[in-house]
Amino acid sequence: MAVTWGSAQECPDIVYPANGTSGVPLNATIDWESVEGVPSYNIILGTSPGADDILTSQFASGSSYTPPMGLPASTTIYVTITLFFFDAPNITCPSFVFTTESLPGIPACTQMTRPADMSIDVNPNTNIAWSYQYGATGYFVNLGTTPGGGDILNNYDAENSLSFNPPVDLSSETTIYVTIIPYNDLGTAVGCASQQFTTRTASAIPDCTDVIYPLDGDTNVPLNPVIEWNAIPDATGYIVNIGTTPSGSDILNSSTFYTNSTPIFNFEPNKTFFMTITPFNEAGQAEGCVQTSFTTLLGCGPYLDFETGEYVVINPETDLPDYFSTCSNDGPLVITATDIAEGYRWYRLNQFNTETLISETSEVSITENGLYRYEAYNTVDQFGNTIECPTSKTFEVVASETPTIEDLRVQSTGSTIQVTVMASGNGSYEYATGNIDGPYSNNNVFSGLEPGTHTFYVRDINGCGVAERTFTQDLTVEGFPKFFTPNGDNVNDLWQFIQPKDSDPVELQQIRIFDRYGKFLKQISQNSLGWDGTFQGKLLPSGDYWFVATDDSNREIKGHFTLKR
Repeated sequence: MAVTWGSAQECPDIVYPANGTSGVPLNATIDWESVEGVPSYNIILGTSPGADDILTSQFASGSSYTPPMGLPASTTIYVTITLFFFDAPNITCPSFVFTTESLPGIPACTQMTRPADMSIDVNPNTNIAWSYQYGATGYFVNLGTTPGGGDILNNYDAENSLSFNPPVDLSSETTIYVTIIPYNDLGTAVGCASQQFTTRTASAIPDCTDVIYPLDGDTNVPLNPVIEWNAIPDATGYIVNIGTTPSGSDILNSSTFYTNSTPIFNFEPNKTFFMTITPFNEAGQAEGCVQTSFTTLLGCGPYLDFETGEYVVINPETDLPDYFSTCSNDGPLVITATDIAEGYRWYRLNQFNTETLISETSEVSITENGLYRYEAYNTVDQFGNTIECPTSKTFEVVASETPTIEDLRVQSTGSTIQVTVMASGNGSYEYATGNIDGPYSNNNVFSGLEPGTHTFYVRDINGCGVAERTFTQDLTVEGFPKFFTPNGDNVNDLWQFIQPKDSDPVELQQIRIFDRYGKFLKQISQNSLGWDGTFQGKLLPSGDYWFVATDDSNREIKGHFTLKR
């Protein structure tokens, strides 16, 4: 049977740790397959499914997350990943679970990372930062004017953090000795040596930052990397210059960023780039920031075609979906690739991570359900060698069945409502409302509906059955201010939900606030005073911000507002 494929948003496959794994290292990176079309991911860690008592909601950079303070030892940890969207309902995936190893022993010593050891001309207003030490659950910090001394700060418990602002003022033009001592339930690190830095005259100008990625001298850097650097507490933003010569800025010319990372697209391959990142605030720019350099990779592209000015990618493009489904007793499933490529391969995935090649043409005939891998490839000659540039996709063949409507997620949008139909089952489904005969589409989100009674239908595209569900919705939610002015005049200084008049009371579980790049800023409750327009004690600039509120029925209300200064 021939099939025309489509695609649907779904939860990612987990790469590491696998569900049910034991003995996971305490510094493990949680990794999952990226999902096309998802702008961002949220991750929480807890001791039960969906709980966040280990790690509250955090935005992941890409499709992986490394807990900066490590994981608790001998703990069964549930990981819940949410696909986050601003213009559509979020998708919260089922939790997966793993268990960490026991404490390996008393932790070893760690090293100060900010300021660097033996630094001079350090701003006395600097904070102190250090590297995570495997197995540590906290850190004691001593500051003194002699090696190992604590006359400035003695045995300060920084708990399970990796930085702190000294609670006492540091003297200017003074050598400061820092001793950081990790600890856990088994004991305290022994013999930790002091490190030192010398302060300059106090200044409000921020210090320089350190590049996290790519590191100075890195090679084989991807052509579309995410540039990342350490955040500086007293910096308002960062000026980034990137050029193809040490004195040039032809890639980024004094571009301003207000977060400590940015994606860069379409670097040329096999080329060295020079980068300088300069923090700034109202007092001025950091002084003497060091330039770093890195080199991009050769391979399958993208390459800049200097004749056309366009970038060329050697790897074929593919729109193969994640799933194929058939009804029972309909014969073999015949799939024909429509991708333009020089060659094709189809594999059956077996146990123990082995594969069986089942076709080397654009067409494959499948008689069994299970996991398969499709590969399309082109070739390119480089330096006398032929390089194969493949694009690979793993997909699953399942038997279709009548869908099950698990939930109808309702979101108010002013005077109308938006309903997302959540269906499950082994099959490929399409959606309709109002009439069982359609029209149907593969979009499970219905917008602009009037409050009232609605019936929704989900059918399998192979004709294996139709499910329906009816609901009545009369509630609309207002009361979120469109702007506020946190200028200290005690008028409209805080942004908070206001209970609408002449309507039923609205109970909100939480309200989360984000900047326009999707960075999480603050969570407030309905009964709090509200948000004052700051992040980590710093005033945020005027502009648009987003909110996501959750009511007592687990509905999400999303929107945006303006901060005016």
